[in-house]
Amino acid sequence: MLFLTAKLDKRKIIGGALALLVLAALAVLLLGGGGDRDETAGPAAAGTAARTNEQRVAYLGGLGWEVETDPIDTQTVTIPKDFSKVYADYNTLQKAQGFDLKKYAGLEATRYTYEVKNHPTAKGKVVADMIVYRGKVIAADVQSLSADGGFMEGVAFPKV
Repeated sequence: MLFLTAKLDKRKIIGGALALLVLAALAVLLLGGGGDRDETAGPAAAGTAARTNEQRVAYLGGLGWEVETDPIDTQTVTIPKDFSKVYADYNTLQKAQGFDLKKYAGLEATRYTYEVKNHPTAKGKVVADMIVYRGKVIAADVQSLSADGGFMEGVAFPKV
């Protein structure tokens, strides 16, 4: 039979316990376990898995959107290195939701467009666009394709 013994110093035990508490507190803060979420952060969906069509539809469904199960358009897009005013405005919308396209400037991504079936106030055709890079959502919006009063908004389901 083998016995191991260790000499423990009270200061080392207390120091180790404090280090574990600090690490646990950091983990809670970094993983978002600290209280109510800030509403300005939007759906906080940056990095959500969207490699498959099922994951993309589930992402939109989780936000309250009912969409057609297959995209009506799939397109490769290049995030510009230098943002025009239009693209900067689009990125402002994205930042309000917790995304930031500046991180992807110059890279190619895929935009998936789904027809929305349950927008509570819009008249005419409404679509949800989702931009995906390496299987993760990096931007998303909902927009009306109506010629008379179209709109573009974040992907959080509107409160009516």
